Amino acid sequence: MAKTILLGVSGGIAAYKAASICSTLVKQGHDVHVVMTEHATRFVGPLTFQALSRNPVLTDTFEEPNPHEIAHIAIADRADVFVVAPATANTIAKLAHGLADDMLSTMALAARCPVLVVPAMNVNMFAHPAVVDNVALLRRRGVYVMEPGTGLLACGWTGKGRLPEPEDVVAAIERLLEARQDLGGLRVVVTAGPTVEDLDPVRYLSNGSTGKMGYAIAEAARQRGASVCLISGPTALPPVAGAEFIRIRSTEDLLAAVQEQMPTADVLIGAAAPADFRPTERLAHKWKKSNGIPTLTLEPTPDVLATVARDKRPHQVFVGFAAETQDAVEQGRKKLEQKNLDLVVVNDVTEAGAGFGVDTNRVTLVRRNGADVVLPLMSKFEVANALLDQVVDVLHRKPAAAQERD
Repeated sequence: MAKTILLGVSGGIAAYKAASICSTLVKQGHDVHVVMTEHATRFVGPLTFQALSRNPVLTDTFEEPNPHEIAHIAIADRADVFVVAPATANTIAKLAHGLADDMLSTMALAARCPVLVVPAMNVNMFAHPAVVDNVALLRRRGVYVMEPGTGLLACGWTGKGRLPEPEDVVAAIERLLEARQDLGGLRVVVTAGPTVEDLDPVRYLSNGSTGKMGYAIAEAARQRGASVCLISGPTALPPVAGAEFIRIRSTEDLLAAVQEQMPTADVLIGAAAPADFRPTERLAHKWKKSNGIPTLTLEPTPDVLATVARDKRPHQVFVGFAAETQDAVEQGRKKLEQKNLDLVVVNDVTEAGAGFGVDTNRVTLVRRNGADVVLPLMSKFEVANALLDQVVDVLHRKPAAAQERD
């Protein structure tokens, strides 16, 4: 089915590949509208994209080809997907911080459709902390950001920064166009972040979880039509827009919050990293060095997933996470059985790009019924959608909640 695609082209040498992306989309029957930054026109002329798309190419915020409409609003309203390829460091910064000083960035603020950003730049630029932070910010907002390719770059460097091949970009666009509201009418509860077990008013036991994976799942589920409740331990992340948000601190708090949500939940995704131990006694005052080295006596914290799974109903889908350092898949399978789960997301946190605090992950989805799904290194938002695809499949094999109540 033909869709309206808005293709933004910014000023990098990879702009020539955008012509191939445009041509392929048009051949597939899509209505493609191209918007270019001024710098992009230095690499490829607008006439090239006009000939390929058979639509006027927009380059100037004050250019209005149709006097009956405001171009940057009307076209953004009609778009089913807005893809920016290539996306330079400058354009990514504008998108991340809401700047609107050219036609492309202005349209990005007006667009209500899914946005796909395809970075392409020098390897050192892509690794710069400012670019890393801007990409992370876009992903937290639910923008789809493709990972650049690795290889010889136009500048002579070799590394990560190449624009992915046009066919890969088109495939990503097609996946967005095929996205369904397949979680509509369902309630999804997601836990995220660490829990904190206080030793005294100053010190505590915790772990390195930042909550990025859980927040990405909550955002993806919301975009797919679910009613989402995000239960989060202490993180630096803003709440997910449109999701119910519950802030907790300790593992005991987490258990209580999850138990409260379970009667109305269809799906529970336990992406939080609860502390496994807590002190048997919390000190009322800060322990001073002058008092010597304290002796700590620890006890296990409640196992949240195992506890709530005892009352799991037939229609409910429970997903756990297993962050391991050895025998990851085997440990995940044990957790699947021991805690009565339907899926376990397994990752080895010692692998580059797959641990706490990063924006990517490399996981294996271990299923109770069905073959394991091994995913390559991808953004946590992409992992979230791949996980939700499996959740939807499991849901289809379960009795409906209404049938269960009957």
